[in-house]
Amino acid sequence: MPQSIQIFDTTLRDGTQGEKVSFSAEDKFRIAQRLDQFGIHYIEGGWPGSNPKDMAFFDRVKGHKFKNAKIVAFGSTCRAGNHPEEDANLRALIDAQTPAVSIFGKSWLLHVKQALKISPEENLDIITGSISYLKKHGKEVIYDAEHFFDGFKDNPEYALKTLETAQKAGADVLVLCDTNGGTLTHDVSRIVADVVDKLKTPIGIHSHNDSELGVANALAAVAAGAVHVQGTINGYGERCGNANLCSVIPNLQLKMGYQCIPEKNMFQLSTLSHFVSELGNLVPDNKQPYVGKSAFAHKGGVHVSAVIKNEQTYEHIKPEAVGNTRRVLVSDLSGKSNVAYKSEELGFDFDKNSVASAEIVQELKKLENEGYQFEAAEASFELLVKQMTNQAPDFFKLEGFRVIMEQNGNGESRSEATIKVRVNDQIELSAAEGNGPVHALDAALRRALCEFYPEISSMKLQDYKVRVLNEKDGTEAKVRVLIDSAKDGESWGTVGVSENIIDASWKALSEGIIYFLMNQNSTPKQKPKSLTDEIDTPTSVGN
Repeated sequence: MPQSIQIFDTTLRDGTQGEKVSFSAEDKFRIAQRLDQFGIHYIEGGWPGSNPKDMAFFDRVKGHKFKNAKIVAFGSTCRAGNHPEEDANLRALIDAQTPAVSIFGKSWLLHVKQALKISPEENLDIITGSISYLKKHGKEVIYDAEHFFDGFKDNPEYALKTLETAQKAGADVLVLCDTNGGTLTHDVSRIVADVVDKLKTPIGIHSHNDSELGVANALAAVAAGAVHVQGTINGYGERCGNANLCSVIPNLQLKMGYQCIPEKNMFQLSTLSHFVSELGNLVPDNKQPYVGKSAFAHKGGVHVSAVIKNEQTYEHIKPEAVGNTRRVLVSDLSGKSNVAYKSEELGFDFDKNSVASAEIVQELKKLENEGYQFEAAEASFELLVKQMTNQAPDFFKLEGFRVIMEQNGNGESRSEATIKVRVNDQIELSAAEGNGPVHALDAALRRALCEFYPEISSMKLQDYKVRVLNEKDGTEAKVRVLIDSAKDGESWGTVGVSENIIDASWKALSEGIIYFLMNQNSTPKQKPKSLTDEIDTPTSVGN
């Protein structure tokens, strides 16, 4: 039986400290669900009390049962001079009602004396009091020894003393943090081995990538005896980022023989990576190992010839093992199996040997070439397959819409949308105002359709993201619009691409409603005829 390694994901906390990385509370919840499905052991959700978004996330997860993961609230040891019972930070950790908490404390005398401006003994008392208080409240405590490697190199006796203090107070895991990311791998190996030899509590590693050694240092720490690894999806994080779990996990499990996640889930790795980047509205890194689009791409000549005969000639693992695909840039070899896998994952029938399968694959390739991405828009993907296999009902037909935006000299603006749709043999014309053109279009469409499908009023548009796909084209560039819709805690994503942002938005908006109606098994209600419906439209009269 391979040795198990605890995987601690901090994408939703440390990852969001990276430049341009931001998730809404609902984004965080959706990512937490995917991480749990993947088999992550701990998910650090944020710092309760520090901002409304993190508080909303912890409120969101209170009623949700996770299958594999423990949600973790993050904070610090209590402030100098505070009793733990009176410390607002520790109180917020308790109020978050998570089964586990992670707190950081000082290991480096430089920080103790110059940042906290307290004595080394006071720092030890703070560590003891904070951990003891949290343990009394029944929390699993993961103690992050901040700047541990720098502190150890400066004063190994004191750095070890902080860990011994945390261990005595009852910490469940002691995490050695390379907070500045400057420790070289051979030093990580040496120091971790020394700590493991001296302490009984399980040891963890939290490495940053400032020396481009985040992944290497995490692997070295495990080889030296660490059993708990912290990192982020795609390596997101402050400055140069954190250890990238998309590389750490397959390296540990596929190359080093450790057990990190259920073996059957490893194929989800690539889609998980893309899912997180899409929700963060960040461009995926094609050159990222294991999960990047270029990770198993081959171009021309000797390489292509050899890979076609035997993939081991130029691939260190099978791309399918991590949910990626081989790409021969002259002629793409992947296709039907990917569609079949995704269809099965989403729970609907797709026969990859059917006549329609080749057409669907070609359509997917065409759409992806135009800029579509379906990793975070599974509803659009399902609609595409069902429409091309005649499994999708025809709920309504667009007859046309118009969107107007006006702004006066005072900078005040208003948006108005008018839309005409056909449901069965009935035409509905509706208009609405909104905070912007997309909001107005959404409101007008809902108003028109609610006459036939009143259940639409129970769903809502909860997130809207726009990404420019080819920036060099300026205002003529294509944009990709990603929309999240929701009802009763269930959410789904749809996508639209166009040079016109309103057109792209319409595609994503309408597909969100169609997907909802399809999953509700909706049928149109007959709209009562109005007086104007009874009046015949006059024919033209000659002169």
